[in-house]
Amino acid sequence: MEKAQEDGKSDHLERPGPLTDKERVMIQDSWAKVYENCDDAGVAILVRLFVNFPSSKQYFSQFKHIEEAEDLEKSAQLRKHAQRVMNALNTLVENLENAEKVASVLKSLGKAHALRHKVDPVYFKILSGVILEVLGEAFPQVVTPEVGAAWTKLLATVYCGISAVYEEVGWTKLSTSSG
Repeated sequence: MEKAQEDGKSDHLERPGPLTDKERVMIQDSWAKVYENCDDAGVAILVRLFVNFPSSKQYFSQFKHIEEAEDLEKSAQLRKHAQRVMNALNTLVENLENAEKVASVLKSLGKAHALRHKVDPVYFKILSGVILEVLGEAFPQVVTPEVGAAWTKLLATVYCGISAVYEEVGWTKLSTSSG
């Protein structure tokens, strides 16, 4: 409790501590293997997100009415967005030692999703869980429990960073009853 008060912020989010050198190396090493198959991994992540959390499709006019996983996998627009997600993750992973670059990427992502796309920030938390699930299943030899714990810490940091940007830009939850 004292630690939260020390840094002068009474952040209501659980902000994980910084990644250790060992965690950074585990994330980067595992990501190198994942990124070799980034197109398939990205599509698998988004299809799982949209199948398990169909409300997340509301933000994608191009494929929000596609119901079947097989049809989602074939969607060119979904594949394009999957590439953007994987490239953003790649930028974060490549720059784990550069806090300013990571903050810059999160600020850009947060602003775009809050202001332009009006995505509820809870979907970043949901997406984090889906990423962990898919990576653990698709790359079990790479994403061991220890590596998974490092990824969990990284994705929690990403979520906290994006949530902070949402607060900064004055995000207020929009009514979803009209959707």
